[in-house]
Amino acid sequence: MNIHNLMEEVVTHRINSLYNQVKEVNASWLTCDCENCRADAISYILNRVAPRYVVSGRGVTHAHEILENPQIKADIDALGLEAIRIISSTKRPFHSSSRAECVVEVPENPVFNFPIIQGCILEGNTFEPLADATVKLSLDGKEVPMADVTWANPINTYNSTKGTYSFWPKALQVEKPDQTRKFNFSIEVTHPGYDPVNYSFDTNLVSENKIRKELDTTLTLKIMDLVMFREDIKNTMDRMIKE
Repeated sequence: MNIHNLMEEVVTHRINSLYNQVKEVNASWLTCDCENCRADAISYILNRVAPRYVVSGRGVTHAHEILENPQIKADIDALGLEAIRIISSTKRPFHSSSRAECVVEVPENPVFNFPIIQGCILEGNTFEPLADATVKLSLDGKEVPMADVTWANPINTYNSTKGTYSFWPKALQVEKPDQTRKFNFSIEVTHPGYDPVNYSFDTNLVSENKIRKELDTTLTLKIMDLVMFREDIKNTMDRMIKE
């Protein structure tokens, strides 16, 4: 049974129309309207409107009725302009990349499929989430490539995501399936004015016949919260210990 959210088609139609209208009037605040920026705007809206699910071709015919609903159209347009402004001012590093670069490569050989690696950075004095920290993931001392360009390594933490970070390492090709291997990862965290933090962890994986192309958040490796202390506070504590 195929379940389809009609709002995906409706929102995609409206966001493309809005981008075209904004371009036509030469709005000074519009900095980019590439496919990736439009996709980000569509995601922004879909996370804020109620879905409308159908399970048949007959149900899909109702998409036109939804689009013509004045209230739904007004809500989507308001959110759409908000999304376009936000994304224009905070473009992702990969925003101008070809969509082909945003797709997970599919090798022919068996692979080790890595889980999503996720954690949080906390401020040592308040134990509140810490923004503007830079987090780098390494494997055996080397920076880990990501599954596609939509994932960054290193990555920065933000107030909007409450100090969290996440990585999706690129699958590693091997000769045979059902091989077991221990992977030794390390995380390095830096922030101006704070002492750096280094943390290492292991994970055991079994190689599989096929690569995991779709994101599966149920396969997530949660890392312990990492705490950063300001350099001046740590220096004071060190002096007190010595005395």
